[in-house]
Amino acid sequence: MPETFGWTDIEEIVLALDESHPDVDALGVRFTELRKMVEALEDFQAEPGHNVNEQILEAIQAGWHEERQEQAALDRSEDGPEDESGYEPNQPFR
Repeated sequence: MPETFGWTDIEEIVLALDESHPDVDALGVRFTELRKMVEALEDFQAEPGHNVNEQILEAIQAGWHEERQEQAALDRSEDGPEDESGYEPNQPFR
């Protein structure tokens, strides 16, 4: 990650938000609150003359949600098979 990042560094913002706000539902955050959350990130520094707009906030929110979805899928795959019954045959069918 670069030392600092700005509004166009969507991936860095997404990762920083995910790390600093692990219990927040990305899709439940209003754009006004999302903007404040981004601006409060430790390594965030807005570029002079570059204003944030709805399109950027939308991309951040979508990226953050996607990051959460990917992490949830990884967590599920690490937990083992989808079958939650706990049944595993002694001699699997060949």
